Amino acid sequence: MSPLHPSGEGSPQMRDLVRESWKRSLAALTSSAGRPPPVMWESRELNDFRRDHPLAAIMPVITKLLIEPSHNTGLLVAVGDEHGRLLWVEGDSPARRNGENINFATGADWSETVVGTSAPGTALVLGQSVQIVGQEHFNPDVHSWSCTAVPVHDPDSGSLLGVVDITGGPDAVGANTLSLVQATVAAAEAQLRIHRLERRASNAGERGSSRSAGRRGQTAATTKPLYRDSLQLLGRDQGLLHVAGKAVTLSERHTEILAVLALYPHGLSAEELTEKIYPDGTSLTSIRAELVRLRKLLLTVAPTLVPASRPYRLPRPLVVDAEQVSNYLDRGAHRLALNIYRGAVMPRSIAPEIEAIRNRVAVQLREAILNDASPEVLLTYLQLPEVANDVDAWRTALRLLPPRSPKRSAIVAHVQALEREPLEH
Repeated sequence: MSPLHPSGEGSPQMRDLVRESWKRSLAALTSSAGRPPPVMWESRELNDFRRDHPLAAIMPVITKLLIEPSHNTGLLVAVGDEHGRLLWVEGDSPARRNGENINFATGADWSETVVGTSAPGTALVLGQSVQIVGQEHFNPDVHSWSCTAVPVHDPDSGSLLGVVDITGGPDAVGANTLSLVQATVAAAEAQLRIHRLERRASNAGERGSSRSAGRRGQTAATTKPLYRDSLQLLGRDQGLLHVAGKAVTLSERHTEILAVLALYPHGLSAEELTEKIYPDGTSLTSIRAELVRLRKLLLTVAPTLVPASRPYRLPRPLVVDAEQVSNYLDRGAHRLALNIYRGAVMPRSIAPEIEAIRNRVAVQLREAILNDASPEVLLTYLQLPEVANDVDAWRTALRLLPPRSPKRSAIVAHVQALEREPLEH
């Protein structure tokens, strides 16, 4: 048991930085007993995303100054994007295997809103260097680890590009570790500035030799997306929009509208959008007023996503996490689907289309897990609150587990309790 109270109260030994992070973590997660951090990408998708991300240009510096010296030290070096999703995790084989036990691995989401207090996620929230020691981590599964993280800033705009982290035992927060990571990040930001100057010079030379070809090349370079815009609906009443390196919490209604538009890329009329958002015969004035407010918000925080009209549609693709779950299930990637699934789609929403999505994804996930998943994946599925009273799912686990599995006794007790429940009422 951690000596730190979840609220941070009555814990004088808790640093102020950690106390505030725990409060944010509780607001987002309600409990410190969380599931493993979800994996956001399969290998091919991760490779594509890494190749296009600005952090790719600084990896040679990170490799030379941190990754190569880390071999045989038991330390892991991680580089995450601006949302706390780990793009690179390097270290010697034993360290990487140990990291995989807590899903500290490439493609996993270690943002503060997902795993609670940790150096990478908290450093991104604060925009400053952070060291988290052992039981200061919000998730009890990470209490045997310590970590040092330093955010990486864009040398031109100053915006956050990502984070560099060292994770391991006590050496990960040693006296010289923070200075080492800070110096590495400073060198990496300088290298990124040099890389951009060289690229601009190269583009200028191309324009000089062939003006029209140069214009085409410049247009391609400037319009190629560096970020994967996404909208998180699972287990949330208010959507979390990730766009152009920023995370924005939306109102329930704006989340519903943006989600529906994302799922209908060819567009919807005002009448069609009204039917999908409002549960009864609401006038078209309501949806038009909400769209005016949504456009005004997006012009400020995400101008590349401002909806067009006639029909209403988004100007570019927006990945919806609920659809990611469906896509993974269609491909038989049950573990990845379950890692992304953080609960029902907007559980309090009564918008007809959101209710349909919620039911479709939940049913698809249940059928796939119960019919095809491994016992390990099924046991993870049983941890979801919505499955607590699903007696058929718990009975399926009993059928799949080996007779001598130590996990059977707890499942038998739960099944018996579920079967007695109707008699007790």
